[in-house]
Amino acid sequence: MNTHNIGTENINYTIEKKYSKSAKKFTEKEVTFDDTPLFFPDGFEKIFLVIYFITLPYIAGLLFLFFYVAEGKQELFLSLNEESSFILTWAIGYEILAGLALLFIIKSAISFSVENSRKGRNKEFRRP
Repeated sequence: MNTHNIGTENINYTIEKKYSKSAKKFTEKEVTFDDTPLFFPDGFEKIFLVIYFITLPYIAGLLFLFFYVAEGKQELFLSLNEESSFILTWAIGYEILAGLALLFIIKSAISFSVENSRKGRNKEFRRP
């Protein structure tokens, strides 16, 4: 705990560490909503999480259907969109986003392990 004197008042504060330096494993890292690229206003985190859970996969599914299945042709996309349901489009987008999230997790785990192995390599070996 750090203490500073300003005039006649003492101000006590603690410095919070975002990540503990003792975390030697990828699964021990602390994860907060502040680390995410999405916007989570204070007090409304759960509501926005539900909104993102519904809209982001649906938009990803629509983009997949438009660019990959319909090959960017508007007429084909509109006829395809009439026949497909919301849940089907959402499920396609969910699978795409889930795959991207898994790839990001694997990339983060690999970079974390490479970073930790480099830190260990710099230590010189000494016989006891």
